[in-house]
Amino acid sequence: MAKSLPAKVTLECPHCGFKQQEYAAAKSTMCRQCGGAFSPAVPKAEVRLRQASTAAVTKHEPAAPVEGSSLLKRLEGLWSKRRSSVVECFDCKAKQEVTSAASSTICPKCSAHLDLSDYKITTSFSRAIRTQGEVHVTAKGDLSSSSVICRSARIEGKLRGNLHCAGTATINYSGTIPGRLSAERVLVEKKAKVQFFRQISVKSIEIRGHMTGEVAAETVVVIHRNASLDGDVTAKSISVEKGGMFTGQLVIGSSGLKQAELLPALDAAAVQQASPPSAGLLPGMAATIPAT
Repeated sequence: MAKSLPAKVTLECPHCGFKQQEYAAAKSTMCRQCGGAFSPAVPKAEVRLRQASTAAVTKHEPAAPVEGSSLLKRLEGLWSKRRSSVVECFDCKAKQEVTSAASSTICPKCSAHLDLSDYKITTSFSRAIRTQGEVHVTAKGDLSSSSVICRSARIEGKLRGNLHCAGTATINYSGTIPGRLSAERVLVEKKAKVQFFRQISVKSIEIRGHMTGEVAAETVVVIHRNASLDGDVTAKSISVEKGGMFTGQLVIGSSGLKQAELLPALDAAAVQQASPPSAGLLPGMAATIPAT
């Protein structure tokens, strides 16, 4: 059986206009008359069809493609804006805007590497983490890292290490937490029944479940209905809803000040005369404050 030869086409030199036969699959050639090199410019069928369809659309519906494309671009622009977020550098505190699809970036000011990944802890984990993403400790997770810094956190398992959260740390765990927790905001979920061995340092805390531990808040402590907090509290204000319960010593003021700095210096006799001990309570015993 005879083999078919490759197809040839007629090409015209762009320099001198000389026409010659070349293979259709050729990428470049040389003019046999003037010696100039050129690439074959043979129009393909699909290009002609595309041009024809474009001409047809332009003839019958001249405004529809332009209007549709501009609307699509506007929607894409709005979508990209909503999916972007602002992150802060751990070293120089410079802020920049990044897309939610990014897993890492470089600080434009100090050139430090920023991790944007989310971490889901499902088993025992002891490696240090520093990310602008979320750290999620699942029910079977055990986080014992000495240093964990994240943007947000969700604790549903064991926390035995040190966790600092720049945003909101959500607690949905029943049991004891021996680790150290500091965050901008802490939310104790309704089903949680947690006990902290170490002091919690927060800007604000909201309790919907049951919590035992010492709290140092820069602003406010909120105890919702049917929730309870058992422990000493230092905050600027405290709010206990009807049905909520707070038990412990309460210091209203700045969390950075000590008790001696908050109260004026008074004589022991004057203190005894001004505030005699209440019946039924021994000196140093804290009272239980129910909601009013």
